[in-house]
Order: sequence, then C-alpha cells, then structure tokens
Amino acid sequence: MANPFRTSAYDHALGMDRNITRRDFVNGMAVGVAAFGSLKAVSGQSTPAPGRGNYPPERTGLRGSHPGSFEAVHALRDGTFWKNAGRAVNTGETYDLVVAGAGISGLSAAYFYRQKAGPSARILILENHDDFGGHAKRNEFHLGGRLQLVNGGTVAIDSPTPYSREADGLLKSLGIEPETLAAKYRGSNPAAALGLRGAVFFDKETFGEDRLVVGTPGGRRNGGANAGAWKEFLSRTPFSEQVQRDIARLQEDSVDYMPGLKQAEKKDRLWRMSYRDFLLKVAKVDPGVIPFYQTRTQGEWGVGIDAEPALDCWAQGMPGFQGMGLDPGGGPHMSFTAAGYANGGSYYFHFPDGNASIARLLLRSLIPEAVDRRSVEDIVTAKVDYSRLDRKDGLVRIRLNSPVVRARHKGDPSSAREVEIAYVTGKGVRTVTARACVLACWMTVAPYLCPELPARQKQAMHYLVKVPLVYSRVGIRNWSSFAKLGMSGASSPGMYHTGVNLNFGPEMGGYAPPKTPEESMVLTMTKTPCKPGLPVREQHKAGRAELLATSFETFERNIRDQLARILKGGGFDPARDIEAITVNRWPHGYGYEYNPLFDPDWPAGEAPHEIGRQRFGRITIANSDAAATAYTDAAINQAYRAVNELFENA
Repeated sequence: MANPFRTSAYDHALGMDRNITRRDFVNGMAVGVAAFGSLKAVSGQSTPAPGRGNYPPERTGLRGSHPGSFEAVHALRDGTFWKNAGRAVNTGETYDLVVAGAGISGLSAAYFYRQKAGPSARILILENHDDFGGHAKRNEFHLGGRLQLVNGGTVAIDSPTPYSREADGLLKSLGIEPETLAAKYRGSNPAAALGLRGAVFFDKETFGEDRLVVGTPGGRRNGGANAGAWKEFLSRTPFSEQVQRDIARLQEDSVDYMPGLKQAEKKDRLWRMSYRDFLLKVAKVDPGVIPFYQTRTQGEWGVGIDAEPALDCWAQGMPGFQGMGLDPGGGPHMSFTAAGYANGGSYYFHFPDGNASIARLLLRSLIPEAVDRRSVEDIVTAKVDYSRLDRKDGLVRIRLNSPVVRARHKGDPSSAREVEIAYVTGKGVRTVTARACVLACWMTVAPYLCPELPARQKQAMHYLVKVPLVYSRVGIRNWSSFAKLGMSGASSPGMYHTGVNLNFGPEMGGYAPPKTPEESMVLTMTKTPCKPGLPVREQHKAGRAELLATSFETFERNIRDQLARILKGGGFDPARDIEAITVNRWPHGYGYEYNPLFDPDWPAGEAPHEIGRQRFGRITIANSDAAATAYTDAAINQAYRAVNELFENA
C-alpha cells in the first residue's frame, strides 16, 4: 500500500512509499488527547506497535514511549481521567508488594523484596509499556536470515563512580561479572580490520554545503593527536581558515587559558561557566567553531554545550584543557559526573542488546519458567515466554500494558496496613490490594498517581524533569556503502540525528554480529531534542513536547534523507537498502542531573530528589530519578533503599 504522506518525487526516491513495516502514522499527542474516550486506547491494547509479530523486542516502528503507554497519565495530569474512567473494579487480588514499573529499578525492587521477605512473597509488577525493562529496551532485527541485536535504550554497565556493594552484589548474583565478561567478550571490530575510520558530515543548512570528510583524527583525552592531523583534516572541511586554525589550536595545542590561577580556582570557574562560554570568552575562538562542538554533549547530558558546565566537558575529554594542569582530584566544585569520570568511574561492559540483558536476567531470577536459557552468556539469544509473565499461580507476576493510575492507603497513611493500587486494562480500571507499594516509575508521574502525598514532596517531584532522547535503529540490506567510503560512522552535528554508526557488538552466547560489508547491518542513530539558549529544565520540557508531537513518518523521512545524503558517495539507495526502522522515542529518558549553571546550591538533604524520594506510609519511591543521576547502578541502589524503607518499623 502506498504511503499517503508521500508529497514529492524526492519522497519517492527516499523510499517513503515502501511498505517496510506496519508504520504508526498516529501523532502521539493526538492519541493522548482524542483517544481517552476508550480505555482500550489508553491501555495500549487498541494501538499495537507495528512490526514483525507479537514478540515485543521484534516490533519496529515507533517504540520506547509508544502510543498506549502514556495517555492515561496525561489524562491524570490534565484532570480528565476519572471523569471518563468509570467505576474501578476490584479484582480481589492481594499481594505482599505491588511495584509500579517493570524497569531495572522495579525489577530490582522485586528482587530485593524477595531477599528480605522470603521467596514465598507474592509480588505484582504493573507496567505501562508492552514490554518489560523500561529504558533497558531490546531491539531485535531479523535481516537476511540473521538475528541482529541492539540496545533500544540504556547501553552499558558503567557509572561515574564505582558500583555500590548492593548494586554490584545484584549483578554478581545474576551471573554478571563485568570485568570477566569484558575481557572475554571484547567485541568484534571488522571496521578496524577493513581500515574504516570515523567521519564528519557537514550539512548545507548549518555549514553552507553538504560535505563528508572521512578520517577524523584520534588522540588523547582533552585533545591531542599526531602533529598536524587536525590541520590536514580541517583543510578538507567547509570551515574558514580562521575557524580551522581555532579548532586545530583547541585540539592539538597545550595552552593554559587561565594563567595565574590555582587549580581549585580554575575548576571553580569552569564549574560555573558553560563549555560554549569557555570556548568563546576564555579560549576566544571564532563563533564559527561553535556548530562543530554544539551537539557533542547531547548524548551524555541531553543538552548542548551552551548548557553544560565546562568542567563536565573537561571530565568527558573534550578539547581545550590539555595545557591547564587539571588533575582528576575532586573538590567542592566538582559535579558527581565530572568527579566520577575524572577518577575513572566503575567498570564497563555492554551486552549485544545493552542493559536489556540485565532486565532479562532479573526476569529469569523472578520468573525462571519465562526464560528458556540458564547462563549469563546465552541470555543474549534466549527467548522469553511472555505468556508466563502473569500466571495466576505465579508468586511473582508482571502485567504489561497496565499503567498504574492510583496508589492510595486504605485508611490513614500513618497507620494503614494496606495500599490499594488501580491500573488500566483494555477492559477498564481494575484494583488490587497490597501490604506495600514501590513506585518505581518516573518521579514526575508519582504525584498524579498518589495525590495524597505531602504538598512539599509533590512540589519537589515536579522539579525533576527527565531528559528526552531518541535512539533510532535502521536495518539495511548491506553496509558496502560504508566500506566504499572508508568509514565506520559519521557524526552530523547539524542534522536531525547527530550521527550514524555501524552496530558491532560482542560475540556472545551463540550471537555473532555481521563481519563483512555484504551482510545486513543495523545502524544506530541518536537524537536529543533540546532548545539551545533556554535553561536546562526548560530545554527538556520543550524536547519532551516535541517528541510527543512527532509522528513516525517525520522520523522516517529525516532518517532516509540523512542517510541518503551522508552515504551518497558510497552508492547507498534508501529506497532499496532500508529494510526496517525502529524509533525508540523516550520523552522521559535519562534522570535529571544537577546543573550548576541553572540549579541552586541546595543544603544537604534538601535537593528535590532527596525530598521527593521520602517514604510515605506504605509507599516508597525508586527509579534513578530518586538519585538524580541516570545510571543503572543508581536505579538499583534506589530500589534497594525503597525496599529497605518498607521494612523499617514494619
């Protein structure tokens, strides 16, 4: 069937009329507003995600926060839900614990609760999406007869600081020894064997012309490369001679841009200025330099260099600091992220499907019969039997497509012995009863689920605006165009997605990624919607609204256009070569992190995430939001804290 949105001959050349998938052309915002008249719509059961079949990881099209996963909470926010919901029906089900959210934190909460209460504890996990794992999402592609895996969300076991005893212990109990796995499964690198290099694509809208420049110089952290490497690379770019000289100076020269200051003074100033201001006002580069670096920080912090402290950028390894004599030591003006990265942080490892394998291993520990493999290695290719997640005889049950819409005590919160939890299904609103509840959902959602929370706590929860993200994954029939161009990927700092890369991962548990350019491949592309110039939280809000108002068709057109332009010289034909597209849309992506440019210096214990995570009767709060940092160990740590609070003075 032809795509009804085709508007031009160029759309036809891009392949917008190719029926590669059961596309979702529904505007996410429109679904949330118009569809609430049907509870089937808000439960996600009337808008199945497009794709290959009914196995959630295989579904393509619009994923992440897919239609059906967020409309109920938006209706709660807008004050319309209970006007249309009808009477909630009591299922008669009772549990020791109900968890709202089947992400890493929610699954970990169930794990820790069983440790405390014993294996006979009855636990129900309610999840608003059609899959478990939360942001630890798994994307499966079947291209050319080969299974290909890629993360649809969080990618790696890493953190700016070492894993806590509790988080490390949980991983080890699941069989995950990150350092051992990293040494054993280093990942295949056919790109290096073929001599493929990084590249930068300069788009005409930002840089005046479309130009691909292959061979981005490598080098040490904070700049540095073989003498003259950057000058040679920059000579092939559209930049003016002055901009070329300034970038080469930043990358290759060792200049102390704050002479006469002690190291602590330098760090203090860098902590309180953006990297953009550092480049313009301290390093005094030409303004034409800024577009080259503007989006470098988006993948890490969700905003560009206009809103990220220069000290964090130093810690991440960005150029311009190599002559300033900064050491990795912390200090009063070091952010959690900067101090952690500067000191080396935790160990690092990633499964072929990212941290989705952690979620799958947690599932196996909670519902062993749902997973058909036993070892940490073969979890990668294991199939999950979704029919076993919510069995009546199960001690632990996971109920998908069931957004929680209310959690309230049965009686006075200070003395109540039970909590009633209401959730949405395709049949209406249902309630269950539990001795305790962990809200392992987004902290900004909790005030709508639990209106009886203290006003100060709800106000603090609303402060924590999540970081919006998009992880687009594109299945192509081969990657010969990359090989012909001599590149493994290209950053594209001015385009809709800020880069495209070939997806190579470790061979593990019978899984092997492609090795030759003639084989099919999954490309990874990332977009962070933000609005430079606004305060950080306002940028996140604007980006979230943009994502919810963007249709799959818009994502697809931009993906096809970007690949066509970047890979033009390699013979890539988007109409012929693209076989599948999955857009993992995360309006609520990373947890919010403290930013000294816009946030006040809160006293100890008074930060919004610390106030927001306080226990309320038999309801506790988990999720990485409760740590104000977007790492897997934070999600696990907060689950551990939330569960322990339930047993205090119980």
